[in-house]
Amino acid sequence: MKNFKTLALSLLVLVSAGTLSAQTTFEANPAKSTLKWLAKKVTGQHDGTVAVKSGSLTVNGGEVTGGNFVLDMTTIKVTDIADPETNGKLVGHLNSDDFFSVEKHKEANFTITKVVAKKSADGSTHEITGNLTIKGITNSITFPAKVNLRSSGFIATAKFNIDRTKWDIKYGSSNFFAGIGDKAIYDDIAFDLYITSVK
Repeated sequence: MKNFKTLALSLLVLVSAGTLSAQTTFEANPAKSTLKWLAKKVTGQHDGTVAVKSGSLTVNGGEVTGGNFVLDMTTIKVTDIADPETNGKLVGHLNSDDFFSVEKHKEANFTITKVVAKKSADGSTHEITGNLTIKGITNSITFPAKVNLRSSGFIATAKFNIDRTKWDIKYGSSNFFAGIGDKAIYDDIAFDLYITSVK
């Protein structure tokens, strides 16, 4: 019985290694993937979510080599405001040209251009660089991520900030509008990303 268990474990390791040694593309599972956002202003903050529409991660020789992920901007939600009317007003404003121009740009896109295996004290395993496109504007960003590769797919998590003004989202920014005082909205948007291919 012991020999059988040892053999089974060895076969599992060989199968996993074999699967990841060749180039493989894993498709993300949008239903189990999430993107949370947090935006702060002088008088407080708001948070919410945006749905992951699709995505894929390419692995070669057991290493992440590329990937592409699409966000459905029409799904922007605010999760910190309970009142339906107030919530709806903020969602409508976020959809407007003051922020994400969702009617014109229904999707945001992130394409990986470089991956460096890099373990850090925060638990991250890789440094990811890629092109983030919002409102039709593309900028390169780099951030740490934790990527757990398996023979059946992957789980990837990351926390990072972007300067929204680089994507022409300047509403309420004190760097572009003088004298707005406590109505100012900070330029950084924080993201908490969880993407998986697990069914």
